[in-house]
Amino acid sequence: MKNSIEDTIAAVSDVTKNPELIIEINNLRKGFGSQEVLKDVSLKLFNGENLVILGKSGTGKSVLIKCIVSLLNPDSGTINVLGNNVGSLTSKYLDELRKKIGFLFQSGALYDSMTVKQNLEFPLRRIKKNLTEKEINQKINEVLENVGLAETLNKMPSQLSGGMRKRISLARTIIVDPLIMLYDEPTTGLDPATSDEISSLINDVKNKYKTSSIIITHDIECARTTADRIIMLQDGEVYAEGKIDEFEKSNDLLIKSFFR
Repeated sequence: MKNSIEDTIAAVSDVTKNPELIIEINNLRKGFGSQEVLKDVSLKLFNGENLVILGKSGTGKSVLIKCIVSLLNPDSGTINVLGNNVGSLTSKYLDELRKKIGFLFQSGALYDSMTVKQNLEFPLRRIKKNLTEKEINQKINEVLENVGLAETLNKMPSQLSGGMRKRISLARTIIVDPLIMLYDEPTTGLDPATSDEISSLINDVKNKYKTSSIIITHDIECARTTADRIIMLQDGEVYAEGKIDEFEKSNDLLIKSFFR
């Protein structure tokens, strides 16, 4: 293994000074048994961009972003993140790279036995090890303010609504200052008003934290609010790519079935 942790961090710094490529995926394939979920998928995420991956359930959207962070290993193809070939990294170097990536799980994945404050402290103490107690508290207060939930500091997840839990999950993700955000169905299970709030928060995170994001969704309103660019998956393949207005104006029957 030629890369060192220092090389990985240097690559992160070099790429983010470049206003171009953040993630590049080439010819990605992933199957489970006889079912091929991703079929030769290629895409790029550019610096400062919200890229929406749109598609019906079962089209491989969530599998795709899990491959990006090596929660799943692809069968073939390459994934480059911040200048690093993810498939060639050992676990030590992969952990360093993952510190630059925020992953908002569909379920939120809060620790039920911890207060909101403890949930937010947990990643800080693991990743930002040199922070003082004062700095930790400042970071916690800052992210809670940014998601509009400063009053929930000492509450348990069970005391929060679904939308509030999603916001706290987002706060926990951004508290370590990621360069990349991966959102897995961020509005699933939420009422329309709360879905709109979460979509707006995704844009706020991009603007305040200068993140580059991939947003997995089948929610058209979320796509309309957040997308700088859209890639539609169908049957595990890239079916269409473009701006939101191009999809809105398309006469393609499959695309029209989403944007009616």
